[in-house]
Amino acid sequence: MPLWLDLLRTPMAAPETPELRRDRRTWQLLCGATALMLLAFDALHRAIGNSVAAVVAALLIVTVFKTVAYVARKKAADDAYLDAVTGEGA
Repeated sequence: MPLWLDLLRTPMAAPETPELRRDRRTWQLLCGATALMLLAFDALHRAIGNSVAAVVAALLIVTVFKTVAYVARKKAADDAYLDAVTGEGA
């Protein structure tokens, strides 16, 4: 069988559980909020003052940690699903 056909037939991702869906949506909201905060930084700086930098920094830190946690959980779920489907692992 050609490699491309073998890859096409191989399941590549686990079905999304409610917990993974919640994590993905939370991550997406954090990314969107970070983008909005960075786009509106000047306006927020004028309205709030220098404390907006701390808020943006905190949001960036939370987003980075959530990204690492989500990617790790998603990879673990995908690996477990692929092992179960292909019969590998023990």
